[in-house]
Amino acid sequence: MSDVKTWIQETVTQNPVVLFMKGTAQFPQCGFSGRAIQLLKSSGVENIVTINVLDDADVRQGIKDYSNWPTVPQLYVKGEFVGGTDIMNEMFESGELQTLLKA
Repeated sequence: MSDVKTWIQETVTQNPVVLFMKGTAQFPQCGFSGRAIQLLKSSGVENIVTINVLDDADVRQGIKDYSNWPTVPQLYVKGEFVGGTDIMNEMFESGELQTLLKA
């Protein structure tokens, strides 16, 4: 297991809500990342750990390999991969995201 994969695994398991995104919560660098942050905030999450994949090419590729998911952003809740913005949007509209995040 590479150092990046180990670091990703530790990050997603040691923090309740982790979003791998382009940019930061304050300054998202793409529309999908911005929407993902909006959805989390609208769900009442205050402690979001965000990882800017643009800061590190190894992390940017590593997270795609780790989740076997080709795009960013990626949401993890309690160590489990939830999905990207489209999945988060669907879950938010059904109330499932809020339930997951409050559990």
